[in-house]
Amino acid sequence: MSLSITRHLDTGAEPNTILQVLTPEGTRHPDPVLDPHLGDVDDEKLRGLYRDMVVLRRIDREGVALQRQGQLGLWAPCEGQEATQIGTGRALAAKDYVFPSYRETGLVYVRGAQPGDYVRMWRGEEGAAFDPAALSMAPLQIIIGAQTLHAVGYAMGIKHERADEVAVTYFGDGATSQGDVNEALIFASAFQLPVVFVCQNNHWAISEPVTVQSRFPLAGRAPGFGIPSLRFDGNDVLASLAAMRWALEHARTGQGPVFLEAVTYRMGPHTTADDPKRYRDADELELWRQRDPLTRVEAYLAAKNALTDEHRAAIQKEADDMARSMREACLSMVTREPLAVFDNVYSAPHPGLEAQRTAFADYLASFEEA
Repeated sequence: MSLSITRHLDTGAEPNTILQVLTPEGTRHPDPVLDPHLGDVDDEKLRGLYRDMVVLRRIDREGVALQRQGQLGLWAPCEGQEATQIGTGRALAAKDYVFPSYRETGLVYVRGAQPGDYVRMWRGEEGAAFDPAALSMAPLQIIIGAQTLHAVGYAMGIKHERADEVAVTYFGDGATSQGDVNEALIFASAFQLPVVFVCQNNHWAISEPVTVQSRFPLAGRAPGFGIPSLRFDGNDVLASLAAMRWALEHARTGQGPVFLEAVTYRMGPHTTADDPKRYRDADELELWRQRDPLTRVEAYLAAKNALTDEHRAAIQKEADDMARSMREACLSMVTREPLAVFDNVYSAPHPGLEAQRTAFADYLASFEEA
């Protein structure tokens, strides 16, 4: 690659280098780029990150179970990507605003969601998944890559108001092939906006492997837009935390946008409507199971005698309690009548809408007649 990331980052790292501080085996090793941003991470804080990932995995599995039991219309699993979401999410300040895709359950969690917030949208109930103002987080975005434009627009407002905030947007490797993402990068670079682009490279854009999406590391694209980038092990929660802290400092101090590529893996299906066995090799899945983001932290803490049986039991109880509350919130939701979808669309009566209401009512009645 002719244009190196090192032109923008004085790290000595080549574009294909994946920065890491915690190996899959749970061994901690120094990294000159990431270590300066991890000085405050003691055993207690690392246990907190581990707890977050355990709780997130339990939330995710409960979401899959609820969908399989007919309580949710769909669920987008994030198993395998916990370290990226928890690590980068815990680096954010409360004032920073997040623009997610549909898989960022971990960001919903770290921003302080209530149990029902995880399922409301996937159940098809009235209202957004959560209150955007309460979480400083835009609604989950289904249209691939559209949220990057929203983040850039918000960042333009931050710069105009000279506010001490950063807009952060998350998307997958497949989204980098969308025009929206590239347009967002161009605009952010041109106006030097305080926005962080987080690409969760989970290796599969539904059934399309990342090797088809790009022949080179995705982080190597950003310098072409004049945006510094960093490529790191997205299954390493410490690397994820440090990378986001670096990016936020860069953006918050008026140095413009940043692109982060978290190299991770989607362990489950794209959504619960997908069957990954049709396109993914079992050996590849097993290889990534050995790089599990939870087990490496567990091994590291255990080796330091910083994860006792009491810690494990308390963490598991918190995860189970969260899943129980999430299920209870889901099952207690009251679904409004089907025709209510036409209520409050316009402030005044509209003949076209009334015609649609009548047609839909006749359609529903046909099932009763049958």
